[in-house]
Amino acid sequence: MLGFLKNPVVITVEINMNLVALTVMGLISRLWGLSYPRAVVFDEVYYGQFVSLYMKRIFFVDDSGPPFGHMLLALGGYLGGFDGNFLWNRIGAEYSMNVPVWSLRLLPALAGALCVPLAYQILVELQFSHCAALGAALLILLENSLITQSRFMLLESILIFFILLAVLSYLKFYNLQRHSSFSGSWWFWLLLTGVACSCAVGVKYMGLFTYMLLLAIAGLHFWHMIGDQNLSNVSLMCHFLARGLALIIIPVAMYLSFFYVHLTLLYRSGPHDQIMTSAFQASLEGGLARITQGQPLEVAYGSQITLRNVLGKPMQCWLHSHTNTYPIRYENGRGSSHQQQVTCYPFKDVNNWWIVKDPGMQQLVVSNPPRPVRHGHIVQLVHGITTRYLNTHDVAAPLSPHSQEVSCYIDYNISMPAQNLWRVEIVNRESDTDVWKTILSEVRFVHVNTSAVLKAIIFHFQLSGASLPEWGYRQLEVVGEKLSKGYHQSMVWNVEEHRYGKSQEQKEREVELHSPTQMDISKNLSFMAKFTELQWKILTLKNEDTEHKYSSSALDWITMDTNIAYWLHPTSGAQIHLLGNVVTWASANVAALVYVCLSLWYLIRRRRKINDIPEDAWQLWVSAGGICVGGWAVNYLPFFLMEKTLFLYHYLPALTFQILLIPIMLQHLSDHLCRSLLLKSMFSALIVAWFSSVYLAYCTFSPVTYGEPSLSVSELKDLRWKDSWNILIRKQ
Repeated sequence: MLGFLKNPVVITVEINMNLVALTVMGLISRLWGLSYPRAVVFDEVYYGQFVSLYMKRIFFVDDSGPPFGHMLLALGGYLGGFDGNFLWNRIGAEYSMNVPVWSLRLLPALAGALCVPLAYQILVELQFSHCAALGAALLILLENSLITQSRFMLLESILIFFILLAVLSYLKFYNLQRHSSFSGSWWFWLLLTGVACSCAVGVKYMGLFTYMLLLAIAGLHFWHMIGDQNLSNVSLMCHFLARGLALIIIPVAMYLSFFYVHLTLLYRSGPHDQIMTSAFQASLEGGLARITQGQPLEVAYGSQITLRNVLGKPMQCWLHSHTNTYPIRYENGRGSSHQQQVTCYPFKDVNNWWIVKDPGMQQLVVSNPPRPVRHGHIVQLVHGITTRYLNTHDVAAPLSPHSQEVSCYIDYNISMPAQNLWRVEIVNRESDTDVWKTILSEVRFVHVNTSAVLKAIIFHFQLSGASLPEWGYRQLEVVGEKLSKGYHQSMVWNVEEHRYGKSQEQKEREVELHSPTQMDISKNLSFMAKFTELQWKILTLKNEDTEHKYSSSALDWITMDTNIAYWLHPTSGAQIHLLGNVVTWASANVAALVYVCLSLWYLIRRRRKINDIPEDAWQLWVSAGGICVGGWAVNYLPFFLMEKTLFLYHYLPALTFQILLIPIMLQHLSDHLCRSLLLKSMFSALIVAWFSSVYLAYCTFSPVTYGEPSLSVSELKDLRWKDSWNILIRKQ
């Protein structure tokens, strides 16, 4: 019974020493002297602000992409015990002692280091030799630009890591497909492909390019499976569902989870939440939530309200009026109604309060029980402090003469009757009997007499900085816009602050407008509602792109005609630049060009029934090109269509794919074009000489990759291999 104990338990482990050595070298190259310089380096000034906000649990919006990458950087800060207290306001500022520089830079450095063994494994899975795979890994290892980008609190190295992990996982899955479908390993690599794709997209939307490429390749492979008569319909359906689950459903679910964690962590109000809707702001701790807590939910006749314009950009503003009137004549000679001004004011103010009045009754208080206002009801809006009625008429607005002037009506005993009836239209209603609700309802006010819609003119301010002149206190214009089929957010308003009015006398009402409310109503948004709003803001919120000293065009990247100065020592000549290995970049361009030319040649020859290379070599050639050339194209060409400020680091994911193509080309030339032993020997010697030049270029630019040792003026001038490079030289 215990006979199995007679023999020892033996565990056999295979260790690829190439992988071990490459991983160690990658870690050394990326982690060595990681805390140097102990100063803010280039975009650390940007990402560091978000890390601090995570540490303090303060909500923010970053229009550059999803939150997963920011959360990984914040994880480094959390592991290092960072409290978030540092002022990220200047590149080159010295870090205070409470900033764990090494921890903040650790995850990007680890991601950059692991890209080295990933490159090796990708070429192995593409069925190329271990020698070619070793060459690809060493090229990634010695690429100065990838080293620089991975040694600081930046996202590109993390993005490239997940991109390469997704490619490797799919290749392993595809290779297992041939002999062990639906095995444990098969499922593992398929699921990891989806997870890595989701992480890549979650770091930066640039990851979407590689995700789309892998989906296209997976679709092509499945199309070939459909033609396999050995597979039953049930088996094909199982393959289809497995791919749909792993490559679509799981990535979408993970993408949502990134936002769920993001919104769970950032529960406190901050400066960025002002661009969000009132409902979103009210769901955050502090800020608007502190003001709106306990407000009545349903707007009723007699309610005292403030109306916030839903557009919220470039700034939030509230419907406002004050005792001043429009000038009798404007500077251009046009006349006005000389009625009381109505504006959109970007600050909280007692003059932002309005009273919802029933046109058929005189009372300005809420009845008992309250009579709620519903979609389609006619109301009058009475300014709380001046008690004048919101009005519009056929008089040109001050800055928008094609729109109607909006005012608070003053009776001058002239032939200009009041026109102060407004129809409430709830834009986001579920039915035509919906009640107008605080914060939640988005409403339009349609003028009964002229069908004009109450609209805040924020675009003038956004595009040209225009606002009302001094007589309007530089506030934003409000107009009556003729109703069209569509509508814009500038025509939509929501109730932000709300109380049930109790005082009929004006003096008592003014005191009431300054007092808090007492009723408790919860207005928590669901996660999907918050996600949808935040996602829309990320996609549509665009900061004003200004020309940057180191911005460049996509054409500059291929030949590396540009660089970025990341850091300069305050006293010595030590500096860090984003500069690539010149030999590697030139070789990658040549490899891509040769691949395209050879592919066209092979295609033409195959059309003539001439096969220059065996069929298995042709399939290998095509699959390698689909990954490497396809990866380069999808990560590079879209930048020609983007209207945003571009930098050299945007090219690094495309460059990584292009570098992988170099050893593929070298092996192909050696195997299929060098026919004789002499040619193979000569070609091998050329490869050794070429790789030596790659290493020499790496060593030459290492001082500006790592920031040390400090170089003299003459040495810095010698590094300016191109006139377009901006190497920083101090004046003597």
